[in-house]
Amino acid sequence: MDFSYKNLSYLIKSPNLLFHMQDLELDEGKIVSFQWLGPHFLTFLKYVAKWRFRFQRIIELLGNLDNSALDCIIYGENEHYKNFLEIIFSFMPRTVEFFTSPYLQQWLESGGITAPTKIYFLLETIRELLDCGTDSCLLVSNQVKILFEELQFLRLVSSDMMRCAMGERVESMGLRIFKMSENQIFREFEAVFIDAGLFLHSFFFTTDRVTMTKMDLAISILLERIEIVKVKFKDYCIAVSMNMNCGIGSLQIAESPSEVSSSHDKSIPVVDEMIVGLEDVATEIISKLLGGPSYRQIISIVGMGGLGKTTLAKKIYNGSNVRYYFDKLSWCVVSQTYQKRKLLVDILSSMSNLNNHKISEMEDEELAEHLYKTLIGRRYLIVIDDLWDICAWDDLRRYFPDDKINRSRVLFTSRLKNLASEISHVIIEPLPLSPGESWKLLEKNVFKKKRCPQELQDIGKQIATYCHGLPLSIITIAGVLSNMEKKESLWQKVAEDLSSYISQKAYEYIPTLKLSYMHLPNHLKPCFLYLSAYREDEVIRVRKLLLLWIAEGFIQKKQHKSLEDVAEEYLMELINRSLLQVSRIRSENVVKACSLHDLVLDMCWKIAEEENFLFQHEFLLSKHRHRLFRDWSHRLSEDLTIFYNLENIKIFDGEHGYLFRISVMGDLRYLIIDSLELSISSLQNLEFLRVEFLDSIPRYLLYMPNLRHLHVGKSYFPGIFQKNCDSSDISRISSLQTLRYVYIDDSESEEILRSLPNLHKLKCTSPNNFCPDLSFLTQLESLTMAFESRFEGDYSVINFPTNIKKLTLSELALPWKKMSLIGTLPNLRILKLENEAFEGEIWNTKGMSSKNSSSFN
Repeated sequence: MDFSYKNLSYLIKSPNLLFHMQDLELDEGKIVSFQWLGPHFLTFLKYVAKWRFRFQRIIELLGNLDNSALDCIIYGENEHYKNFLEIIFSFMPRTVEFFTSPYLQQWLESGGITAPTKIYFLLETIRELLDCGTDSCLLVSNQVKILFEELQFLRLVSSDMMRCAMGERVESMGLRIFKMSENQIFREFEAVFIDAGLFLHSFFFTTDRVTMTKMDLAISILLERIEIVKVKFKDYCIAVSMNMNCGIGSLQIAESPSEVSSSHDKSIPVVDEMIVGLEDVATEIISKLLGGPSYRQIISIVGMGGLGKTTLAKKIYNGSNVRYYFDKLSWCVVSQTYQKRKLLVDILSSMSNLNNHKISEMEDEELAEHLYKTLIGRRYLIVIDDLWDICAWDDLRRYFPDDKINRSRVLFTSRLKNLASEISHVIIEPLPLSPGESWKLLEKNVFKKKRCPQELQDIGKQIATYCHGLPLSIITIAGVLSNMEKKESLWQKVAEDLSSYISQKAYEYIPTLKLSYMHLPNHLKPCFLYLSAYREDEVIRVRKLLLLWIAEGFIQKKQHKSLEDVAEEYLMELINRSLLQVSRIRSENVVKACSLHDLVLDMCWKIAEEENFLFQHEFLLSKHRHRLFRDWSHRLSEDLTIFYNLENIKIFDGEHGYLFRISVMGDLRYLIIDSLELSISSLQNLEFLRVEFLDSIPRYLLYMPNLRHLHVGKSYFPGIFQKNCDSSDISRISSLQTLRYVYIDDSESEEILRSLPNLHKLKCTSPNNFCPDLSFLTQLESLTMAFESRFEGDYSVINFPTNIKKLTLSELALPWKKMSLIGTLPNLRILKLENEAFEGEIWNTKGMSSKNSSSFN
């Protein structure tokens, strides 16, 4: 028998068929619609011929239909078309067997050689429907395309699983699967394909009239069923992967998951770098991607450049369990200059069925609309690497639908912690590698799969530790060691001068780190370059750094904020941009000290030199004269013009040089000296002054117009106010905000303090028989009060400012029952008790104000 059905095929392709067949009335009075018109029925003919031995009755009916088609072609009378339609009417119900037959038995009978024909038939039929739906009277729901992509995904998975049923070891889509016994997941897949076959038969191989509403409802039910199966498959993958990690089970993660391919993944980033030390972080991120809430969740990986964020994200993105779990995946990189169109094209190119040429011809709004339609109703993962500007997310977020139930995810990598906190539900910040992890990464990069010789291990571990846990630094120095003879003496030289060896590879790491500088707002760039004043591993005292920034004029004034508060905001911006690392925190949860990674410091130094920033600031020159004259001895003397223009010097630190001709330094803002000179009174712009040795404090220091911070003496040798001066001095208003360390021994000293109403911080010492009343200092927030020896005066006269937030006491010997003197302070947050500050063994806090939530040290 001829199984080509040439007559039937010809008639179906004839443009006159619909005219003759539309709404013909059968003998029973039934009017039918020709719902199976077109290429999709030809697809049916092609595949049913392959299964002719399984469906003999259908083959016989098709033979009758082919003969009837010949009559229609030859004679073209209505009675022949009516006869043709009668045969179809009796034929169509029998085809359901073809659409719903399980494919496992067919696979087994073929010995695992042939492909699962039924699945291909279903997919090809849907593809034909999608191609011809707009050009015919055939009703095709927009959701049919989604159904096609869902079934295509399940086909890829089920093909591997069926081979496993034959005992064959396969490697595909990033999974290595070995022989499995009967598997419930497989049966779930088969049930879905049977449901899909029923759907196709009911709506496209029927003589009943079809409505779009019924079709949409049927597809929605089918998609929900598929979603349930995919969730079960996700749980199955996770369970098997966990068994694999324990050395049990039959499924292993492939070594090269980046080789995964599927119909909707055209562009997958490939990464060969190792993620040594980040395994736990990777596991945490994967658990957030595959689990957690059902709504669209935003996850960010943040940290300084070179920490391995992108490497980590690529490994996760290419993981087989992640790729199986999500329906749509896309990877895009935000360029230095954000371009909305480029991101839309990148995302669509990696997940859309459209070719790149067609995508490139679309307008921006078309791209956005197509992206939204591609993602709606799907579980997707979008990775946006190296995010610098929140505008990128603000522009794109509305094109990433949140269906509330699909568990879609958007994963960012960024160096900006504050940006991540604005947009993310979850923020992951990988820690620097430990010394052990650093050595493991260094060893693998230098020796690949071999082990490091015993004689090099100790010095190698030392070098790894010097890299301070930054993978970029470790990989950079690994490149140096790889090209060097493996001798202990040579490695010892590297350890002794690691920075110079790393600098030899500056061309490799500077571009990566320099991005952080390029993205800094203009007001932060000088603040960052000023950090070049510090040396490797030097602890940066925050209070001093902020004062230096202010003195240099880097801090912009803001309404209702002090310069110190604005400077602290700048500092936090640099920390949030991963350029500064926090070293120590004060008790009030304020950053006390920071540090720079060696690579960041090297980058900072090089940029400062390129932009001639070093030679514009005397403080930087004084800190690094030895380095300047060593590394830039070829420079002409005019490059150091700041040395010869004393009028422009704003900062002079007596710790690093000799003060000379102070009277001509009219613009001096920050000054540290050993002893006081009368000429200091002429420095009308001075903002900070520290005098190491001072017998008495002259009145003019308290009333210099711009002096806000005055540090005199030591805690054990405080400065003493000059007394018996003109009373008109006391009537003047001081700008001082910080004053330490001063000796307050009588009412005249108290009176001098009254002329300092703007004090925010005060450190003072008093004799053991006198306790000053400081309640008049209404702006005071931090007070350190010590006594020369154990206090023996009247406790009833003790009166602290009510605005105080931080209080440090020493030698007060206050009985615990007198604690109410402190307990009633409404704003107190931090209390430090030192050197017999209180007397007694039991402190009964009963009756203390509940408003206080102080911390005690």
